[in-house]
Amino acid sequence: MVKRIQIMTSATGRIVAELLEGKNMKTSEALWKALPIEGTANRWGDEIYFGIPVTVGSEDAQQTVDIGDIAYWPPGKALCIFFGPTPASRGREPRAASPVNVFAKMVGDAIVFRKVKDGDKVRIEKAT
Repeated sequence: MVKRIQIMTSATGRIVAELLEGKNMKTSEALWKALPIEGTANRWGDEIYFGIPVTVGSEDAQQTVDIGDIAYWPPGKALCIFFGPTPASRGREPRAASPVNVFAKMVGDAIVFRKVKDGDKVRIEKAT
């Protein structure tokens, strides 16, 4: 059974994401065990990131990701939500500042996160 999380902000409401089966399982399990998590959004182009109480090393990390990917950034101990190009992008693809562990994918249109501003509260919890 696929595990699902929900990401909530006042700007977006509830957004569902699915944990990727068989990919970056240490990252996925560490995040799952830490839920619920709350943080304060930081914008970096079309990426939101915020520190979380999870520590995991690099695990099949990649710098170029897809729109809708949710990843863990080991150097910053942060969760990252990608919904378009970032300042590091070459063209239109989302690109992290440095390699990240992608562990989940949003269900639906990720563009909705463009409504989120620096300082907005973000809550992630297990979807029921």
